[in-house]
Amino acid sequence: QVQLVESGGGLLQAGGSLRLSCARSGTIFKINAMGWYRQAPGKQRDLVAAITSGGSTNYVDSVKGRFTISRDNAKNTVYLQMNSLKPEDTAVYYCNVDALNWSLVRLDYWGQGTQVTVSS
Repeated sequence: QVQLVESGGGLLQAGGSLRLSCARSGTIFKINAMGWYRQAPGKQRDLVAAITSGGSTNYVDSVKGRFTISRDNAKNTVYLQMNSLKPEDTAVYYCNVDALNWSLVRLDYWGQGTQVTVSS
């Protein structure tokens, strides 16, 4: 059973920084990509940052230059470093893994989410 557990969220002032962590347990045959999504109240869940198995990264324009996604394969952990936080970054942040199982069927795994609240 694959599990993703996020941590590192909190409440802070605008301009501050947080580092989110997503620890994975369980066995995955192959990971295509890992990413961070966020969902604000009344809005859909949107991709914030992603990193592929090859190490390339993508970011939504609103966080470019402020957020950095990284991974530590030895620890089965993906991180999201968030700097210069703004009130509009307030959301529940979710970790995601895009994977293949042993039958080469594509699967999505999700964490439970961690709340990030940025005050002005």
